[in-house]
Amino acid sequence: MNRIPSVSLRGGADADAAAAAAPPPDPAALARWARAFCVIRFDLERGQLVEACYPPDALAAVAGGGLDRLVAFSSFPDSMSHHLPRHRSSVHDSLFSFRVPDPSSPRRAFLYGFVFNRQRQDERLPRGGEQKSVVILSHAPYSSLFRLLLQILGPLCFDVGPSALAMVAAHVAAWPAPAPGRPMELPIGSAALRVHLPPAADDPGPPPALLPANPSVPYGLFHDADLFAAFRGLLLHLWTLWELMVVGEPVLVVAPSPAQCSEAVAGLVSLVAPLLYSVDYRPYFTIHDPDFARLNALAEGEVFPPMVLGVTNLFFLKSLKSIPNVVAVGSPNPNSTRVLPVGGQSPGNGTNGTPGKLKLDKLAINKFSPTSLLNSIKLRREGPLSLMTEHKEALWSTYAPTTKPDTSVLNRLIDAGVSPRIEESMSVVNNEILRRHFLELTTNFLAPFGPYLRTTTPSEGSSPFVDPPLLPPFHADEFVNGLAARGPGKFLSKRMRSNWLDLYRRFLEGPNFMPWFRQRRAAAEQEQQRLWRQARMNVDIEKLMSKMSELERIDSFNAVERYLLREMEQNSGRGNADSVAACQKLKEDLQAAFSVLPKDVQQLLLSNPKRAVLLQGGQEKAPGANGIVTQTSL
Repeated sequence: MNRIPSVSLRGGADADAAAAAAPPPDPAALARWARAFCVIRFDLERGQLVEACYPPDALAAVAGGGLDRLVAFSSFPDSMSHHLPRHRSSVHDSLFSFRVPDPSSPRRAFLYGFVFNRQRQDERLPRGGEQKSVVILSHAPYSSLFRLLLQILGPLCFDVGPSALAMVAAHVAAWPAPAPGRPMELPIGSAALRVHLPPAADDPGPPPALLPANPSVPYGLFHDADLFAAFRGLLLHLWTLWELMVVGEPVLVVAPSPAQCSEAVAGLVSLVAPLLYSVDYRPYFTIHDPDFARLNALAEGEVFPPMVLGVTNLFFLKSLKSIPNVVAVGSPNPNSTRVLPVGGQSPGNGTNGTPGKLKLDKLAINKFSPTSLLNSIKLRREGPLSLMTEHKEALWSTYAPTTKPDTSVLNRLIDAGVSPRIEESMSVVNNEILRRHFLELTTNFLAPFGPYLRTTTPSEGSSPFVDPPLLPPFHADEFVNGLAARGPGKFLSKRMRSNWLDLYRRFLEGPNFMPWFRQRRAAAEQEQQRLWRQARMNVDIEKLMSKMSELERIDSFNAVERYLLREMEQNSGRGNADSVAACQKLKEDLQAAFSVLPKDVQQLLLSNPKRAVLLQGGQEKAPGANGIVTQTSL
């Protein structure tokens, strides 16, 4: 683990004076990264209150109002944790995230909140404790960055007070503009945060037929989510959960704490990378969310909309009982997620905390016994409502999965034993194994769509001054029939059951396919335009036209002129070097094409004043192709 950098600031009146004396950060520069930095406290009489915010009006100035209240209610656990150690004075810090609708956006946009929550238990305080949260609110889901930043800003706010918000905001405003999909080094204090930002929402990612070369590079959101820790008790169900996410099924994630449920939701979203996940998801959902009333009002038998909701309030098990897929994750005691077997040995192969292979029998239901059978039947009969009496990691779903768990992947996972230090490093290894596998699984699943997204380039000797061919048209029925005839491919055939074609049908009908396909299609068309434009920049126009008939030369002249006008129109006012070079090359090609045309055709073309301007600057040519001599200077 990288050491978290520190920011040295003076506290108290000195900090307030320094913050007041410092020039305010550039609002536009700050907005590139974050909407607001907040401190929110829980008041015994008034509830959740925004104690401090920077910029000061970032929440209050939102059209329609209500954002401050929504952020405040989303920044605390549903109740004071009763799992804290029963000491006279104890402190419990946690990090979690939420996602809420942005009331200032005219379209359906979201804001991401990243929370550092501190619960302090003290018998001398009213009700035995207090809690306060430090929140970073942003339009960007840069979890890997903001989690690191919160580990600086959170403790800093408790040390020096709310003045730390403006101080850290000044550092953030000084950062360069975000570079999605690329590594960045962002200075903070005397150190730097090294992060690799996820790709932009409109970045289609690698072609579906190609496996990304470096799986450690994020090809989707929440690449930093701890898959192994979040689903350690449900590893055999990861393939079912992957399918639920691919086809866009609604899922309710229940966990004892906001940290556990938000990490699990982030892990689920990251599971389908590089597929664009278009379903609404809420890492931490509360009854104060404006969408709760709509979901709670669904009539019996009405289909639950595609959503992934992370909750800790068990009230949702009753109010959202129509949701068909419920997964319970995490441990009621966040500081003790492991259960040691009798005798004190590690669950791994080794002893004394040494790491070993994770045994499959530890992942599945315990070996058969009458008691385990009765417990399993009871768990199924009671359904998710059994969580009301005891939290247990489980999956309840009406979905019939197609993909089989890959035991070869599970056998490679490492059990770290009881050492927290070793467990942390082994979790990194296990996450790499899991992420690599599901990246490969998703890429192979999307590979059959590759022919509909394949670009072409001009063949050798052909003219690039024609419109590129259209991409093959896509028809769902033809695709399914063709796929049925070809089969799923070697990789998927080993991992899917005989009804594998049903998964593709569900995907085509689900909410994820069309947004992803349109994005990939637009990217392929844009790439094809780029390749043909590059071919026009590299072509030898004189050599090309020497092989053409007179009629083909006239057509080529018109085509070159059309592309020159298009280039000039598209790049008007930009003046970048690439645009200038392209226009200059096309002008030279236009003059070269003009020089080999018959004189009567030249005179006719020059009668157009705009065309004459384009041809200005040409020089008298030597005998051109087929011995034609012309004058191009005007």
